[in-house]
Amino acid sequence: MINLNFVYPEIFLSISLMVMLLIGVFKKESSNIVYILSIFSLIILLVLNFNLFDKREIYLFNEGFKIDFLSTFMKVLIISSGIFVMLSSSIYLKATKIFKIEYPILLLSSILGMMIMISSNDLIVFYMGLELQSLALYVLASFNRDNQLSSESGLKYFVLSALSSGLLLYGCSLIYGFSGTTNFNQISLNINEVQYGLTLGIVFILVGLSFKISAVPFHMWAPDVYAGSPTSVTMFFAILPKVAALTVFIKFLYIPFINLIDQWQIILIFLSISSMIFGAVAAIGQENLKRLMAYSSISHMGFALAGLSVGTNEGIQSSIVYVSIYLVMNLAFFSCLFMLKRNNSYFENIDDLSGLSKNHPLLSLSMMITLFSLAGIPPLAGFFAKFYIFLAVVKEEMYFLAIIGLLSTVIAAFYYLRIIKIIYFDPEKEKFDSDHNIGLKFTLIISTILILIYFVFPSSLTNVISNINIL
Repeated sequence: MINLNFVYPEIFLSISLMVMLLIGVFKKESSNIVYILSIFSLIILLVLNFNLFDKREIYLFNEGFKIDFLSTFMKVLIISSGIFVMLSSSIYLKATKIFKIEYPILLLSSILGMMIMISSNDLIVFYMGLELQSLALYVLASFNRDNQLSSESGLKYFVLSALSSGLLLYGCSLIYGFSGTTNFNQISLNINEVQYGLTLGIVFILVGLSFKISAVPFHMWAPDVYAGSPTSVTMFFAILPKVAALTVFIKFLYIPFINLIDQWQIILIFLSISSMIFGAVAAIGQENLKRLMAYSSISHMGFALAGLSVGTNEGIQSSIVYVSIYLVMNLAFFSCLFMLKRNNSYFENIDDLSGLSKNHPLLSLSMMITLFSLAGIPPLAGFFAKFYIFLAVVKEEMYFLAIIGLLSTVIAAFYYLRIIKIIYFDPEKEKFDSDHNIGLKFTLIISTILILIYFVFPSSLTNVISNINIL
């Protein structure tokens, strides 16, 4: 008999989705109700997941679904981010006239897919979660139908994501063909020697996963989709799918294929180096803040992959610390973007920040702290994120990777510092509106404070993550 206590969060979220959909269909003008209910559902979901924090490994559904400390921690990250994304973006959705019942339902559907992905211990379960997440994201990217750029970004993401999903599925079929099973634990038992078919399968799956985290050379969708999608959707894209895909990277490479580390380590190193360099260089010429954040996220994912390429528990833990801090920095940055509103129009170009500090000193201060942290300037949280990665890489004597990381950090610092210079030293422009909702202010304050005071208690996060031991 399967103990369903451990899948209460997924069951609760599925039922919540159906109830909200019924409310939206049968009650007119129910957008507000559905939106508030979706936030409360995520808060309850967070509490349910906190109850599962246990170091024990629990397998369900023929070992296809696995609950452990890693999966629970990553789910908590995703659900917390989802709550803050929804709290901060309601005014934006109303101003851009896309405040509809479908929006929160699609967000929750995507989160449900991510939760299934994170707990998957089987290629089929993983693919089901991936597709549930992706199908919702296709619609969200093109949610603003009145905007040509939004429709274009949705179509681009759909076509390229469908291609990557096809490659990933082909990789899954190769692995099943050569190992005789789709279960992660069984695959590791059935692999006795290096086979070219298995290596090819791993490559195809890594291609699909690299697309999801926009690692070079599978990043081509990110700048256009980030720029064209509604800003609230871009915020969602920049944070949640990255956490889910990185978790699958860990579970896929370190459980079934740890014995083949020589086969996939060089691929991860290549993805990491190319992402760090390209992301840092390509962002220099950008004028749109959302496009700049797309290239920034490419570079940051390069650092996260550097930790995973090490092949040790310390490397995995450093990557999880990195993505946790990256998540907070993105929440802060996009919260600042939501405040660049004037006469119900939102501004997202770098030039629009000209002289921001003259009229909005607190907003400018938050943005400066966030940008310094993204650049990795001590003693802010972003510095510690990179420090842990370099520590893990140098410990395994992968000096070349560390040097490339340092160089890309220096290059990337240019475009972050350039924005700060525009905010504080350029001529001021017309003042932005100040009618922001409490949720947006709360998100910005919390994320900025966390970035600023992380150095006071850095061990609080690392001590929790040290419970994650895959090897």
